[in-house]
Amino acid sequence: MSIKAAMETVLVVGATGNIGVSAVTAALRSQRNVLAIVRNQNSADKLVKHIGSSKGITFTEADVLSDTGVRSVVDQVRAGKLPAFQHVFASVGGEYVTTPLQEITTERLRRNFNTSFEANFFAYRDSIGYLLEQKNPKSTWTICTGSQGDIGTHPLPAMTQGPLFSMATAAARENEKTNVRFNEIYLCYRVEVDSDAEAHGVTKASDFASVYEMVLDNQDVRSSRVRVENDKEDLVKLKYAKKY
Repeated sequence: MSIKAAMETVLVVGATGNIGVSAVTAALRSQRNVLAIVRNQNSADKLVKHIGSSKGITFTEADVLSDTGVRSVVDQVRAGKLPAFQHVFASVGGEYVTTPLQEITTERLRRNFNTSFEANFFAYRDSIGYLLEQKNPKSTWTICTGSQGDIGTHPLPAMTQGPLFSMATAAARENEKTNVRFNEIYLCYRVEVDSDAEAHGVTKASDFASVYEMVLDNQDVRSSRVRVENDKEDLVKLKYAKKY
């Protein structure tokens, strides 16, 4: 890894979730630093526990569900109060449940759209301008979605992931010729933090991290959907195609 890459920083939105822990792991493993948005000190402590160290991580508190949360972080970066970042990774999610459509209350529906769609939209809307302004030719913006938007076995996440597909396609188009490589990681199976993954027999966050490492370093992956369908083959070689 080059010295320049080692100086890069990844802004991670949704840093304490299963996929967020994976993204933080990937950034640190690729000799990049992390600017992690957390709810509070307890969330920061939780992330450090999963990662094993706080080295290379700068924590900042904000409510990513608010339409001003990520914007406030970017404002602090512009003011020099927080480290500059060259990459963004977003994976804010809601409930992963099988509640039937007719049993989903209006309040629950709106809460999940805020958590799973709006939060990721806010993250993109309020950080992409900063990356464009910096004109760093290696900048990336990555979102992680899932297959529920297609298969619909879990209605709540299925409905909230569907709009993310459309948002990702629009963002991919908008950045086709900019300095920012926008990509969507489309995950088709369960990933959990290592301690839980071992107990539940699913893929470890530290193993899934290899996918984001490859996205960060492969300049050919642009405006694409990276499909992760196999927990072995797709963790060592990217499977990707243009979003449109």
